[in-house]
Amino acid sequence: MAGRLPGAAASSPLPRALLLLAALALFSFSFLSLRSLRPAAEPRPILLHSSSVYHSPEAFAAGYAEMERSFKVYIYPDGDPKTFYQTPRKLTGKYSSEGYFFQNIRESRFRTDDPDLAHLFFVPISPHKMRGKGTSYENMTVIVKDYVEGLINKYPYWNRTLGADHFFVTCHDVGVRAFEGLPFMVKNSIRVVCSPSYNVDFIPHKDIALPQVLQPFALPEGGNDIENRTILGFWAGHRNSKIRVILARVWENDTELAISNNRISRATGELVYQKQFYRTKFCICPGGSQVNSARISDSIHYGCVPVILSDYYDLPFNDALDWRKFAVILRERDVYQLKSILKSISQEEFVSLHKSLVQVQKHFVWHSPPVPYDAFHMVMYELWMRHNVIKY
Repeated sequence: MAGRLPGAAASSPLPRALLLLAALALFSFSFLSLRSLRPAAEPRPILLHSSSVYHSPEAFAAGYAEMERSFKVYIYPDGDPKTFYQTPRKLTGKYSSEGYFFQNIRESRFRTDDPDLAHLFFVPISPHKMRGKGTSYENMTVIVKDYVEGLINKYPYWNRTLGADHFFVTCHDVGVRAFEGLPFMVKNSIRVVCSPSYNVDFIPHKDIALPQVLQPFALPEGGNDIENRTILGFWAGHRNSKIRVILARVWENDTELAISNNRISRATGELVYQKQFYRTKFCICPGGSQVNSARISDSIHYGCVPVILSDYYDLPFNDALDWRKFAVILRERDVYQLKSILKSISQEEFVSLHKSLVQVQKHFVWHSPPVPYDAFHMVMYELWMRHNVIKY
């Protein structure tokens, strides 16, 4: 046959196969003998869940350390702090996350006065301050548009990336809408928002979910108190969304789920609503007028495993945190099977979720000045990770 060496047809493949097997056996024996000289590795513990609340503890630790060493943000100096710019409106209430960020960025080591050293540029206009001064939505969009276009015309930094290395922060419900007059900013810049819904143009790999935290908390942190949690599930609030209406209609008379179709009246006792978190295993967190809710951070603070009942929600710090280790994440259509789903979670699984929840509590609280691993530093970590992928 063409292409074969002389004598090849006469030779048998069997001796060659035996020789190959012998060589492999000798190599395997030598390798195992060398390994036996090393100290035996300790067996890894078998856990119900992975031992970490982070997707990759190593990657998070390395990225966080590099952020602390290197990250710099330039704050545009324009705008009167007495109007809508630079400083927070207040550090209390359900939009306090916006205020704390405005405060913390100035208190932190991340701020630089040299734009040539900056990785990102912060546009310090506050929709919360505008809303507090009674600014209408129509005027708000005009104010935002004029301010940003003024920065673009005055400074050279925007045009270097078409705004991809710029970001703004807003937690108020109308904050996202306030920037609708700047479609190029919505498309290019990083939006740090409390309403990160996929169905309102939120782009997960670009934008950042800001946790909505209602501070100050009325009571101390809960946690490591499993024996006190005898109520299966709890929710009380306004019926300002379809999912909340369904939740109240289906479950408000249930004997194992404490579901109320309205807020708990203060007349029933002092801090009754907050104390209910301490007694409950699973706290239901349906979306309201937006996908987000301060009830999620309340649940985490008080040690009650949050049940996310909201579609299209990009959860805060989702790039770093594995939410399924400390929360129950459901689709809105699961509301009809809510009780059976919660009862199907074993006590062992609940204990694991609760212990993991305690580990992440430090990430969902704001401080002034900020402290390591708090909500401010987690937002900065998310910004740091996004600055690494900016390409234009």
